[in-house]
Amino acid sequence: MALLDKGMKRRDFLKASAAAAAATAAAGLAGCAPSTATDMAETGGSANATTHQVASDAAIIEGRGEWMPIHCHQNCNQMCLNMGYVVDGVVVRQKTDDSHADSFDCPQQRGCLRGRSLRQQVYNADRIKYPMKRKSWSPENPNGDLRGRDEWERISWDQALDYVADELRKAYESYGPESILSFGSAGGVQNVLATLGGFRTKWDTASLGTCRFDWTRAGMLSANFQTANDRFDLRKAEIVVMVGANPAWSCGGIFPYLHLQAKKAGAQYIYVGPYYNATAQMLDAKWIPVMAGTDTALLLGVAQTLIAKDSPEHPMIDWDFLNKYAVGFDADHMPEGAKLDENFHDYLMGAYDGVVKDAAWASKITGASVEDIEYLAEAIRPGKRVSLIHGNAPARCNGAENFPQLFTTLGYMTGHMGKPGECTGCCYKAQVNGGPSLVKGGSKGYPSVKNPLTDTICAPVIWHSIKNGEFLSAGSDTKWENRGMIPVDIHVIHTEAASGIQGTPNLRDGIDVYRTVDFAFTQAFTFNTAAKLSDIVLPITTPWEREGGNAISIDREYVIFYTKVIDPMYEAQSDIWVAEQLAERMGLDPKELFPFDENQAFFNLLASSTVWDPKANDYAPLCTITEQDIANWGVEGEPQQGIIAIDDLVEQGVYQYERTEGDGLDHVGYKDFLEDPEANPLTSDSGKFEIYCQWKADTLNAMGYSDMEFKPYPSYVPSPVGYETTFANLEKGEKGEYPFVLYNPHYLRRTHNCLDQVDWLREAWNNPVFLNASDAKALGIEDGDPVLVRNQYAKTVRYANLSEAMIPGLVGLPHGAWLDWDDDMQIDRGGNDNLMMGPLTSNMGVSGYNNFNCAIEKWTGDEQPLDCEREIAAPRGIE
Repeated sequence: MALLDKGMKRRDFLKASAAAAAATAAAGLAGCAPSTATDMAETGGSANATTHQVASDAAIIEGRGEWMPIHCHQNCNQMCLNMGYVVDGVVVRQKTDDSHADSFDCPQQRGCLRGRSLRQQVYNADRIKYPMKRKSWSPENPNGDLRGRDEWERISWDQALDYVADELRKAYESYGPESILSFGSAGGVQNVLATLGGFRTKWDTASLGTCRFDWTRAGMLSANFQTANDRFDLRKAEIVVMVGANPAWSCGGIFPYLHLQAKKAGAQYIYVGPYYNATAQMLDAKWIPVMAGTDTALLLGVAQTLIAKDSPEHPMIDWDFLNKYAVGFDADHMPEGAKLDENFHDYLMGAYDGVVKDAAWASKITGASVEDIEYLAEAIRPGKRVSLIHGNAPARCNGAENFPQLFTTLGYMTGHMGKPGECTGCCYKAQVNGGPSLVKGGSKGYPSVKNPLTDTICAPVIWHSIKNGEFLSAGSDTKWENRGMIPVDIHVIHTEAASGIQGTPNLRDGIDVYRTVDFAFTQAFTFNTAAKLSDIVLPITTPWEREGGNAISIDREYVIFYTKVIDPMYEAQSDIWVAEQLAERMGLDPKELFPFDENQAFFNLLASSTVWDPKANDYAPLCTITEQDIANWGVEGEPQQGIIAIDDLVEQGVYQYERTEGDGLDHVGYKDFLEDPEANPLTSDSGKFEIYCQWKADTLNAMGYSDMEFKPYPSYVPSPVGYETTFANLEKGEKGEYPFVLYNPHYLRRTHNCLDQVDWLREAWNNPVFLNASDAKALGIEDGDPVLVRNQYAKTVRYANLSEAMIPGLVGLPHGAWLDWDDDMQIDRGGNDNLMMGPLTSNMGVSGYNNFNCAIEKWTGDEQPLDCEREIAAPRGIE
């Protein structure tokens, strides 16, 4: 008998879930409390858990299945190794990496609790089983105001694809390609849309924040990547200063482990951020509290302290480094082409505005104490092996344009670059192990189709722009050129392999836009926010049901591959299949866009994967492929010699480059430039690090998203929203209507918005709102109370989690919660963070997730159930 009926109706699915819950309650485990640790680890999907557990135990004991690599499709960019035990076409168990003995040289790529909960998603009740149409929608009468609250009906694939093709044809013929808005990344249907004439889409600073700006023009590396040293070198540091990062929650696999190894080797950690988070606690770090969005002021205070306390007897600045490798620090070292007779040193000392940017000045803005600011300056002075590393949370703030340049300037001032145990750079995800890739996943080889419409809409203002009928074309897709205002008239919205509206700021306006367009369709395997607001929803396979691919990891030492482990469930199809069907209906030849099948594409990816060969000083093929392999796969290809047989690679699911201390593959950021700056000039106009960068000021001040004025050097510019705007009268210290800064920490329950519907994770992580305990006491809020978080844009209801480990004046609303919009009350019951962000940004168009304003108060409305007590989002009307 099969272990799980893939044709199980939703009603039966929920009945089985209820039965399992009743069994749990009978055992004396009420509410959201998980069962025993053994039960949590051993049970299968949400449905029929007890039966599933017994069957899977028996199957493993009897050896009736096999372990296969399964894809962790959650977009944390770590992509750990997960294995699934497959019996009768069902994944009944999971485990993580045990492919080799664990060691620092070759650590196992172990998954976190999110990856180990994947079965709960693949077999979840919110799987979209069939093509669906919103009941009240028709081509003649869209009834758009019912999007997000309508019932659904099951239709056939032919009906669904015909509807989509007809609506696309109507829009292209009547309004042109500019009328199509598409969110996606799969290269499937978007290839079709590009061939038909193009589509509008967004550009977004996303995870990178202001680090996405082209800092190569100031001599830095793109996105500030590859600037930190590698994991072997991190263990040589005496002090590690970490600003605004929490890898223990954001990507909880190998990267927190690397910090632990540095701690064990003797490094002292100093954490700078608004919350003494899990990573700081794990590392027993000294905490320097700072209000979210004010990191620039804090670092300016540190820089001024370095100058003020510097002396020959107590050196605080590496003057040799500054004078040799950087320009713009003082009047004697200015770059050619400087338009402004100002420099960073004199700005800090108050020469231009009469304000000395000392620790006392910084303390008033940031909430950090004068003593902590001066302590940090002392900690990073020359003469110690210091690694200065930052996450991207400080860059994901409105007004944070100066942060990346200023952070690296501290490295120039102290000389902590290019030496063993010393670096200044980014620790975002895999950047804690900096350096060029030693193994690379290949390419599937599908033709690339460029979108003819190159003007894209800035994410934080996309919905506002569409409502107003025009958008400003300026940003990364225009190479930071301001192209002016462009009309926009959207009639169709499409989402494919992306969070779409769910992951875009100002979600409240997004709902309005969805309800006014002619047509919306979504490809998805879960009933997410874009699906809820669509007219046609197409059921898509999970990566477990696809031919295969490689997980996109940004770590340099390993690559994860996955293969098909179960057949497509219900009527799900791949994005490529959908694109081929639509292409044919739109009069295109699918073979021109997708000239081979998905099995051939997977083979191409494996065959083109490469590994670093130190003897040849070049990349070489990773896979050995024989003529027999090509015949067995049923594909076209050429034999090649690699270092692992193609079928062995598929079976084990990972290739990891084994390292040893002193293997010559170490990476030290900017080492080549520092050893020979004449032979290895940087990408700035001066060829050096530019503390004064004229291009930066000229470009930011011409962008047009805000009227902030930026200097060529790092300076403090109050943000259009942030700490200052929590005050009605800043000088008198009088707070305004929205007295708290709202920030959005990454949360261990999910990766962005992935896995938010998984029961195990909802039970363990209830998605509260974090609040300083003293602030809560003043508001009459106790731990666990339901609270209303509100601002001028939206309202959401959550439960309070109180702690003195958060700086006063701050509210933490975890990132990525699914929208649960109550139309009647005009509030969200899910804790969605993007709903609380308005159509506002600073000069470069940053998505400023971490410094909007809000008020918080005790909820006095109807009962707010815990997340694990709320019904999982699923389409109403579908059995």
